[in-house]
Amino acid sequence: MTPGFYIRDVLIGLIPERYINNGQPSLHARCLAVCNPKSGESVLHIGTGTGYYTAILAELVGPAGTIVGYEIESALADQARRNLSHLPNVKIITGSGCDVPLPKTDVLYVNAAATHPMPVWLDALKLGGRLIFPLTPDKGAGCMLLVVRLGETKYAAGAAIGAAFTPCIGARNEAMSEILANAIKKQPMSAIKSLRRNNSPDASAWCVGDGWWLSTNEAAD
Repeated sequence: MTPGFYIRDVLIGLIPERYINNGQPSLHARCLAVCNPKSGESVLHIGTGTGYYTAILAELVGPAGTIVGYEIESALADQARRNLSHLPNVKIITGSGCDVPLPKTDVLYVNAAATHPMPVWLDALKLGGRLIFPLTPDKGAGCMLLVVRLGETKYAAGAAIGAAFTPCIGARNEAMSEILANAIKKQPMSAIKSLRRNNSPDASAWCVGDGWWLSTNEAAD
């Protein structure tokens, strides 16, 4: 490997035969700026891979902060554990971050694409907590969606940047993918302003799922 390769703005294959890569550095730089991890905060990193962006998150929150990374691919999780063993505030868990209750957190950073926000992600956010994840249909690009918890049931939301990602195992649904694709055709993702957690969408609904919907109106209780 030539010197300086890892600071180039290129994708690095982790499991190339399955199209699993490390993600575009410039995209992650924008996403990290948007969710803004601060010194002393807690972070959950879903899809930690070999730990590259987990290490950056650890640097941003500093030694007073905590990072828990989830990686479903055991070989990648083992490598991340080795790579980050010098960081006492980082813990790597081999497994999914989609189907178990998660600890409360200030930032939830997801590195794999979902067709919908997982309830456990939304539940894990502290007041003021930020969730950023790739919201994409099965075909075509979507966006990095930022969700901010403003109250017990009040969430602001907005598209941060266009994105296409490796699928998130356990966070995809074929029917939801079709609904999302149709929503993208009808109205740009830049129109999204809030996320609601109920089954009573109104005329402002941009996309409607099971127990949640995205609205073109500002957040409401």
